Amino acid sequence: MRSGQRARAQASAITPGRRSPETAPAPADKVRALFGGHRLSPAQRRIAQYITDHLTEAAFLSITDLAERVGVSQPSVTRFATSLGFTGYPALREALQPIALSAVAGSPGAGEGDRRNELQAAVDAEIANLESLRRVFADTDRVLELGRELARSVPLTILGLRISVSLAEYVAYAAKRIHPDVRLVSRGGTVAYDALLQAREAGGTWVLAFAMPRHANETLAAIRAARSTGLRVALITDVTLGPLVEEADVAFTAGTGSRLVFDSYAAPGVLSAAILQAMADADPERTQLRLEKYEQAAEQHAFFLD
Repeated sequence: MRSGQRARAQASAITPGRRSPETAPAPADKVRALFGGHRLSPAQRRIAQYITDHLTEAAFLSITDLAERVGVSQPSVTRFATSLGFTGYPALREALQPIALSAVAGSPGAGEGDRRNELQAAVDAEIANLESLRRVFADTDRVLELGRELARSVPLTILGLRISVSLAEYVAYAAKRIHPDVRLVSRGGTVAYDALLQAREAGGTWVLAFAMPRHANETLAAIRAARSTGLRVALITDVTLGPLVEEADVAFTAGTGSRLVFDSYAAPGVLSAAILQAMADADPERTQLRLEKYEQAAEQHAFFLD
């Protein structure tokens, strides 16, 4: 499996035209090629067989759901993914999802899906991430409950370091329209710790943290620092397992697009907007009042062209 951003840049380079449909392998052949050439244990062969037989469904299952369907443990699924050369199950699932999408689009005959170019493949991968998030949203209770908790936290701290700064800034900018005290932490180390401690001493109870790949050690340190001050942590990330998730009080997973040299964040962006909506729904009167004041200020100072 290719690793490193330079390899990704080479693999995702945009080439003109479309691939020839005559040379494109069928989705099932792609899956078998993915699994072929590896020595698998009996449990791992069962996982491989289940994925091959139920590709369009299995490619979008969580590690918990896949383990239950096959009748193995979650660590067995993780070991299966690493035995194939992936960093973990999320990376394997990300590789399977475009193949599954081409299988769906190609019934009968995957001509158009197989002829897609690199940019279309990147969009397909993001569609798969959004489909997975859509299934998470089938039960809205967790999102609504988190929105209520974040709305009650005054101040509310939004944490995002390095590549995650952009998502944190977006949520902080929007949250300030509906929340009386939002504090953005975009620097790590002692700066982050001081800001988190001040937020807790001011009465804050929650931190909304973002951790997109590559996951920075200083993000984990900041989350641990937040918890050491007594703050609870809600995490938006792309992984379902690992130390970041273990340290969080609440974690939501949204896959990132990694088909191009730089990641894209369609699913994390929608998840962020959903949490903002839940915050607004938690206190509709306060939300309406604050939005009206913002609109009045915008009109008075002509912030917008329209």
